[in-house]
Amino acid sequence: MSLRERIGSSVALLAGDKQADRAVPPTGFTARLTVFTSAAMAFLAVFVLALSLTAGRVADRWTEQLAQTSTLRISAPDGQIDAQVRAALRVLETTPGVAGARALSDEEQRALLAPWFGPDLPVESLPIPRLIEITETDGGYDTTGLRARLQAEVPGALLDDHARWRAPLVKAAERLRALGFAAVILIAGATAAMITLAAQAALAANAQVIRVMRLVGAKDSYIAGAFVRRFTLRAFFGSTVGVAVSGVAVWLLPELDVAGGILEGIGLSGAEWLWIAAIPILASVVAFAATRAAALRTLGRHS
Repeated sequence: MSLRERIGSSVALLAGDKQADRAVPPTGFTARLTVFTSAAMAFLAVFVLALSLTAGRVADRWTEQLAQTSTLRISAPDGQIDAQVRAALRVLETTPGVAGARALSDEEQRALLAPWFGPDLPVESLPIPRLIEITETDGGYDTTGLRARLQAEVPGALLDDHARWRAPLVKAAERLRALGFAAVILIAGATAAMITLAAQAALAANAQVIRVMRLVGAKDSYIAGAFVRRFTLRAFFGSTVGVAVSGVAVWLLPELDVAGGILEGIGLSGAEWLWIAAIPILASVVAFAATRAAALRTLGRHS
């Protein structure tokens, strides 16, 4: 099909044909079913995309942060721990690839342990290991060499380069994205199935009108075009309503200070809003294909 023919078909789809439109009921349960199904599925698709994109974005941010930091844990008798902390800091200051290192204060360690032991944990009086936060340069440092130096100069030091934490986060982000897009495909399939049922019901309910149109010379493609137009526009309208409602709901999700940190980052940002803007178009394409296939198949059986 040439570009001119495609443009003509699109214009015809939007403009419609009054004679052919008489074969399609403008109201009724099939119209309500199509609009409701499209709106509900679009609503779900927005939340699925928002959750999957957010989970992937948060995992990427955590992975990036973990990739640039390491933690040094020092366990030693109470009288030696301060000396070992100072020795560890001297080693880190002379290590290539280490941009900075600092020992966490009692307040910072108390904040780290607060989710498990409460905010009033007496850190200063407990034999808790001291933590040193290490910030790496872009090139990073030699992990094996640093561990060897620490073993020789700071016996109570244990280096954690966060490698064991990064791999599960990357894998989880990839799986969440895959599950999100798989869910969108399932939603599209369910939408196509419901619209197909609605189109078949409309065709069956208007069998007499279709028979008369055939008697006066109307072709099946002409009759099917009326169903395709009506159901495509209904799907577009319903999905637009669903996207608008869910978009507002996502935008109004509580912020960090309201949710206590649990919902940090949930939502859409920047170019990610283009994903939900494409949902009505996707719903229209699904409705177009499903209705056309159902109409031609049903009309072919009763020709």
